Amino acid sequence: MVTLKQLAKELNVSISTVSKALNNSEEIGEDTVRRVKELAALYNYKPNKVALSLKQNKTKTIGVIIPNILNHFLAKVLFGIEREATKLGYNIITCISNESLEKEKESLQILANGSVDGFILCVAEETQMKNEVEHFRRTISQGLPIVMFDRVAHDVLCDKVIVDDFNATYNATKDLITENRKQIAFVSNIQGISVGKLRERGYAKAILENQKQELLILKIKKKDDHQKKIKSFLKKNKNIDAVIAADSSSGIIAINAAVNLGVKVPKEMSVIGFASKSDADHALPRLTTIRQHAKVIGANAAKMLIHRLENMHLNEDVKTKIVKTSLVQAKSTLK
Repeated sequence: MVTLKQLAKELNVSISTVSKALNNSEEIGEDTVRRVKELAALYNYKPNKVALSLKQNKTKTIGVIIPNILNHFLAKVLFGIEREATKLGYNIITCISNESLEKEKESLQILANGSVDGFILCVAEETQMKNEVEHFRRTISQGLPIVMFDRVAHDVLCDKVIVDDFNATYNATKDLITENRKQIAFVSNIQGISVGKLRERGYAKAILENQKQELLILKIKKKDDHQKKIKSFLKKNKNIDAVIAADSSSGIIAINAAVNLGVKVPKEMSVIGFASKSDADHALPRLTTIRQHAKVIGANAAKMLIHRLENMHLNEDVKTKIVKTSLVQAKSTLK
């Protein structure tokens, strides 16, 4: 493999000139830059990234830890992170915690050993349930900044990217009240994590503000048969005329269960769920969704971390970026 030294010798310039030309330094003339790049391309020269990272004390690599690769929302956030990181000259290494606290700790420990410059992560469900955050603080104290997205640990001082979960559900519930819905139910299979709790609180606030409404909540456990639970809930509560779902699968199942029971959607029952455009297509009629803009969340998380990595000397205060959700009307609501 050709080296900088060999390129410099053949071009009769210094090694420093070759290095600066390959990095588009303004100190080097256009003609020299062109000659250096042409010769580098001829020999298929590739910089030694390991040597470069040792010299600069930077890997230009970000560690990304997500709880579940099969989750469509998280996969789209990952896409947004990777695309933005690549645009800004960074690579990513992805680890899956599988909602496990130990796997999350292990991923941080392995990657913190010189493999990455910082982390972007979504907190595992077990971590949130046990409220353990010391491993995050320990990583930050090692000089490795963290940006958390979606599910975050509020007790950890780091940059965060979140959506307006509380307000999104509050406003969606108010929309259903405006539709003149009298019995609005809330269905969730994510009550154990922070975003699930925020969505439930948003629903509860809107219902309790309206003195004619009562709270009607179904919480589904992982081991439950989700379809059976939702169908049974609707059969038991025949007066339900609207459903807010905290997650995409519950919204889709609610529509399908209602139709199966002979309930006309949206004429007799409206349904809104947190879901993506592609998820909404799995229901007939099509699900009205609260869109979280996953790719935007990922891009913002990457920008925040890379900004911090490249401005560590400024010691800036941590920030929280709130990405606004959108209510996308479809056939499962009256509007």
